[in-house]
Amino acid sequence: MSAHQPSHLAASRGEPSYVWRDGQERRLRMIRHWVDLHGACVLEAGCGVGAYSSQIGRRYSLCVEAFDIEFERVREARRDTPHAVVAAAEAVPYRANLFDLVISNEVIEHVQDDRAAVREMVRVLRPGGRLVLFCPNRWYPVEQHGWYWRGKYRFGNIPLINYLPDRWRDRLVPHVRTYTARRLRRLFDGLPVRIVHHSRIFGGYDNIIYRYPHAGRWLRDLLYLAERTPLRVLALSHLLVVEKLDERAPAP
Repeated sequence: MSAHQPSHLAASRGEPSYVWRDGQERRLRMIRHWVDLHGACVLEAGCGVGAYSSQIGRRYSLCVEAFDIEFERVREARRDTPHAVVAAAEAVPYRANLFDLVISNEVIEHVQDDRAAVREMVRVLRPGGRLVLFCPNRWYPVEQHGWYWRGKYRFGNIPLINYLPDRWRDRLVPHVRTYTARRLRRLFDGLPVRIVHHSRIFGGYDNIIYRYPHAGRWLRDLLYLAERTPLRVLALSHLLVVEKLDERAPAP
């Protein structure tokens, strides 16, 4: 499915990655930087068609699970991840303290209750396990999840909407959240975790590179360099890594 043919779920759930490209490969490298995937027990939360669970299962581990709220996407994910199940992020169907890694790639902005979803992802992590979470940065100049105008959903990118005050922004884009650093970190208040890493990253811009190879690669390389500067505040997504603490450990 191309970017020009969004599914009927685009407004409520966003569009998953149907093709594995450089942008996804870069995010997988980031995940590998923070978690040893070899033999790890991994859960992809809100897996869409199972892009990351599929790649991890092929390359690193046989212990890979996944879930998504939409059956038709889970059906596709099951081609490579047979045990993928239909479930909501607010009620993860796994026992506590099970996974070494939970991946949440651009998911929490779509769920009904992001605080409950984060709490569930932490619950199923074993002590010492890590959640690697990507979600939209409020200060990225372009809203990529479409918008509503006069009651009609319009798929596509629209600039500067996220710079509007909340009451205006939420009327135009009521179907998806964006996060400031403070808002994202607050989701973990009171949970048994420590923040291991928090940064902002730009996207892979694979569609632009496909259409304009030279200009697209130049733009991507420039934006990747910007991640090392204060301009990272304008990046596409947050990358947050949290580690679950052992609540049974004695206090120092």
